[in-house]
Amino acid sequence: MEQWITSLIGGLPSLVLFFIIAVTLYTIGKGADWLVDEAVALSTRWGLGKAVIGATIVSIGTTTPEAAVSVLSALQGKPGLALGNAVGSIICDTGLILGLASLIAPLPLNRQLASRLSNVQVGAGVLMVAACFPWSSPAQVFSDGGVLPQFVGVVFVVLLGLYIWQSIRWAGSMPSDTDNNSEDTHAEEGNAFAILTKLIGAIVIIVVSAQILIPAVSIMAERIGVPKHIISATLVAFGTSLPELVTAITAVRRGHGELAVGNIIGADILNVLFVAGVSAAATQGGLQADGQFFQFLFPAMVFILIVFRCGILVSGDQLKRPFGVVLVATWLLVTILSYVLSIEMH
Repeated sequence: MEQWITSLIGGLPSLVLFFIIAVTLYTIGKGADWLVDEAVALSTRWGLGKAVIGATIVSIGTTTPEAAVSVLSALQGKPGLALGNAVGSIICDTGLILGLASLIAPLPLNRQLASRLSNVQVGAGVLMVAACFPWSSPAQVFSDGGVLPQFVGVVFVVLLGLYIWQSIRWAGSMPSDTDNNSEDTHAEEGNAFAILTKLIGAIVIIVVSAQILIPAVSIMAERIGVPKHIISATLVAFGTSLPELVTAITAVRRGHGELAVGNIIGADILNVLFVAGVSAAATQGGLQADGQFFQFLFPAMVFILIVFRCGILVSGDQLKRPFGVVLVATWLLVTILSYVLSIEMH
């Protein structure tokens, strides 16, 4: 889709591109406002915590485009891109987006639920590394890499269903974190199906707007002389996490930090079980993880997940701003190291 949009808008005058960028930024913002409102309404209507709605329904919505792109990449003979997309999104979501969200305002936590979901988050990341590891020839792991087999992809999809079911069970056994302020009371009067339809509509607005925004900004950056490798290393990589970013920031700004935490944890889990799982299940040869995954990408992903897990352990009922600094600093460290290593390898 992104290539089609690029070809469609590539010849447009710069003034028109500026207009497209402005309109898509506006629609992304309005879509995020709408999404947060409806997610809070749904959590009130169903009696589930905002974190659970964020970790299941909202996360499925925001990661579905990544899954679609990854499946197409795998089917087109680029299985490394599918796996790289999943791993890169986990690193960006956990370090940069959650870090920025907690810098804006402390994020409320249901510690018991967040701890359980975070255990699944770390477990999913470690499981993906273990599934890709070449157990028959471990000595060649850093040179030849490994493969996420097709049958493991099917197992991941089954685990995805179990994760959603278990998350709802956990939430049902705990007091709801929904409050009774005037912003939420309309949820009790609304129809759950109508609220869910509006929620899906908001996700579609955000995702489609992001799909248009990134190529438009990339073309504009090229026209003003920004090198292509800088664009691909920043805008394009950042683009896949844009829905999670706007959702998290909007949720925090509207006073629903639990939704932001749930969305990021859920997005990480779904990047493994949904994005990588469906991509591997759809590809006979599985997803290739070359040596660079084991040299750097997998260790970086597991490291940043463990940093976040430790943060939940030492936090009280909030993820506070100092921990946001730690997360963003961890993401910066990982990003700088990845660039240094890629330059050395080339």
